[in-house]
Amino acid sequence: MNKINFLDSVDWSFPVPISYGPNRINELPEICKTNNLGRPLLVTDKSSKDLPFMKKILQDLNRYSIKSDIFSDISPNPIDDEIYNGRSFYKEGKYDSIIAIGGGSGMDGGKAISLIANNSENLWDFEYEKSPINKLSSFPPLICIPTTAGTGAETESTAMVTNSELGMKLCVWHPKQKPITALLDPCLTVSLPKNLTAWTGTDALVHGIEAFCVNSLYSVADGMALQGLNLIGNNLLEVYKNPDNLNARGAMLIGSCLTGISFLKGLGLVHAISHMVGAVYDTQHGLTNAVILPQVLNFNKNEIQSKINSMNFAIFNEPGNFDNFYSNITQILDTLDIPDNLEKIGVKDNKITELAKKSSKDSAAFTNPKKASIQDLEKIIKKTIKKAR
Repeated sequence: MNKINFLDSVDWSFPVPISYGPNRINELPEICKTNNLGRPLLVTDKSSKDLPFMKKILQDLNRYSIKSDIFSDISPNPIDDEIYNGRSFYKEGKYDSIIAIGGGSGMDGGKAISLIANNSENLWDFEYEKSPINKLSSFPPLICIPTTAGTGAETESTAMVTNSELGMKLCVWHPKQKPITALLDPCLTVSLPKNLTAWTGTDALVHGIEAFCVNSLYSVADGMALQGLNLIGNNLLEVYKNPDNLNARGAMLIGSCLTGISFLKGLGLVHAISHMVGAVYDTQHGLTNAVILPQVLNFNKNEIQSKINSMNFAIFNEPGNFDNFYSNITQILDTLDIPDNLEKIGVKDNKITELAKKSSKDSAAFTNPKKASIQDLEKIIKKTIKKAR
């Protein structure tokens, strides 16, 4: 059987137009021209603004007479005030489109701004659990460019933003706001620091695991979850050890995209808890997911037995029961130097009940394969703070 060459360039049309391949970022000006975008606003996070490829993107766009600027006032866990500031920046600059580029926070920031850029609506009117608003001005064209192989959020308008009044992370979106293009270039991920490679990679891993374990008939998502898990399982440790392996970086980027698409099916308690830990303690999302995963697997053990063998085969290329799977997962986390409790990343034990109550209201909690009470969540969080695995 021939191995796939992840150095090829390919285009896909599902679920949105996707352009994949090394150096495809160079096609961004052409994509803008084709879509009549003359003044796009690049939205990214604070730490990405001064990266070399960001400056090159601006230069390339300007060379094609596409006048663009950067809005980078986006925190690692985006806050609603930053989104409103982004809307003001967009309107004052008379931009005509948004290019959301970066890791999860940069893309979340850009997507959230795109929801309200042409509207006077409150950001929270776009909350995922609410009925979609019908009477809206058209959304600005949106292009998404991931710079990590982790978030997988480049094919939808969904964005996680912290509600500063509630102190909770909430999901915003609109079904009619879809990226006109997702541009996946593995070259943008090569310079990612070793720790972020691990944290974002395990984020993608958790996406696939949680989505596949959701109890609903969504076979398309299940297929994408398993294929994504296979690509991640076969390449995560490789990119961690050999970050310049572009072929493996490409496989990770595609795997991340696939597991990102799969979680339209839903997620679970790992994300429900992680969202609220991030809102309260401003922790890195992928890292938080990685620490929480083992305890949630234990909590869901009986309900996910039928899913284990398929996941173990996808990730580790061998059949296995729950104990095999759990051991394999914790071994990956150990190899990636993931801390073995939340306390090591700044989470205290004085807000367990608050975190549990907030987590119970997260949309990801509703699709967890096993229903969790507030008391169940308190137990999981307490264990994870002290000894996660």
